[in-house]
Order: sequence, then C-alpha cells, then structure tokens
Amino acid sequence: MAYDNTCKYLAEKFPAAFVSWLLPIDEPTDVQVLKTELIQEPIRADSLVFLQTDNQILHLEFETRPYSDPPIAFRMLDYYVRLKRQYSCDINQVVIFLQQTASEQVFVSEYTDANTRHGYRVIRLWEQDPALLLSVPGLLPLATLSQTNSPRTLLEQIATQIATIEEPTQQADLLACTQVLAGLRFEKDLIRQLFRKETMRGSVIYQEIREDGLIEGRQLGLQLGLEEGRKNEALSFVTRQLTRRIGTIAPQISEQIQTLSVEELENLGEALLDFSEAADLTNWLNERQP
Repeated sequence: MAYDNTCKYLAEKFPAAFVSWLLPIDEPTDVQVLKTELIQEPIRADSLVFLQTDNQILHLEFETRPYSDPPIAFRMLDYYVRLKRQYSCDINQVVIFLQQTASEQVFVSEYTDANTRHGYRVIRLWEQDPALLLSVPGLLPLATLSQTNSPRTLLEQIATQIATIEEPTQQADLLACTQVLAGLRFEKDLIRQLFRKETMRGSVIYQEIREDGLIEGRQLGLQLGLEEGRKNEALSFVTRQLTRRIGTIAPQISEQIQTLSVEELENLGEALLDFSEAADLTNWLNERQP
C-alpha cells in the first residue's frame, strides 16, 4: 500500500532522523540502511537501519491497521530471530501505528506463548507530540498524524515548513509523502488546497506510487485507489479468517460482508475471534443493520 511504501521511503531516505527520534542518540553517525530481505524463507521488513558505531539495528514496522495474518506480535518475534541470526548484534524494534483506532491490538507490545516472551516498542502516532516531528524535515510527513487539538492548523504548519525547504528534490519528495499520509486523516480538498500538486510531480516517491497504479494523474484518483486498496485487503483478511473458523460462507452472507466499510471490516476482524459457528457471524451482521 502507498502508506506503507511512503513510510519505508522516508525511513530509507532519512534514517538519521528516525534514529534520533526513536533511540537515545543525539547525533547518530555511521548510519547504514540495510537490505530488508531476511534469510531463510525470505520475508521483508519495512526498514532496517544499522548504527555502525553502536553496533545495533533499528527495525521499524509501519502499520495502518491493528491486525494482520500472522499477527503483528508474532511477526516481530520472527523478524527478531532472523535479524539476530543474520547480524548478531543488538536489535531495537519499533512498531509505528499510523491511523488512529480504538482497537486494543495497538496496545500490544509483546508476543507470548507457553515457552516464549518477546517484547518490542509500540508508537501510536496520534499520541505523539508534533513538536519533534515538525523540527526534523524527514519526519514532517508523519507529523500529519500526530496529536493535535486543531488538525487543520497542524497541517498548515507542515505546509509552511515544507515550503521553506530550499532543495527542490527534497521538497518535492517530502511534499508527496505528506500528501499521501495526510490522506489517512484529512479531506482531499483541504490537502489539495494547502499543497501544490505541481511541486509534487518531480518527486521520486510520487513516481513510484504512480508506477504501482495508485496514482492515475489526479489526486482524487490517488485517494480513491488507496481507499479501494485498503478495503480489498481488509476484506481478503476477514474472509480467510472466517473460513478457517466457521467454514464455507454462504453466498448471501458473503455479499453482505462485501458491503461493509473498512472500519466495519476491522471490527469484524476482531469479533470473529469469538465465533464458533456460522450463526455467530449472522447475528453479528444482523446487529449492525439499521
């Protein structure tokens, strides 16, 4: 998804900014971005930053939703074991949730089972003070999702900060990243009003998103494509999990599920953990009918 790709791009383009934000290191030196494909059966992390002086790795995962298959906590354990085997150094893991949600899953910060316990750090962007994010160019796009009592004022501050960046390529890249992430929180008309589309067109990340089919020449198309992608991904996840728990889903029930919004699909993704038969799904859907 574009949100995930945008955050990965920021972490690779401005690794020192993320290190200064997330680790107790004031002025990181000898920062190296590592390949994100890990050994064994290949899986790809979102971002890996190696601090040569401190001999440690900062591993970042960016999430727009609170659930995944396999669960986020298990994935973090899996990443940790592979990283430890491959690099044999200290590993700092951080999961950054981008979009505000009431789900309890965004407060989970460890994986546990009968014989294993593995912890990692969790950041919910909507709880973060925007001051630091506003002070570092590479973190400006993330500031759109930070804590504020006046979201429009915050977005105006970010637009002003980006406008002061003198290097054209960096300005275009940060502008493109900001517009993409702002789409998780703001109306597209406000985003278009505050940010110049012409400046964004020269951005590397803009071109990458365009090549992926998420931008088709207009900002409106971008937002529609992102929303459709989010719903398709959530629908696919929920359908797989329902089939595992209660078996084949009746066609009329499947059609009803397809009409759910992204938020409703996320709620269903959590509720289905308590389902044991098809009637549980039917009752859940009926409770939400007007």
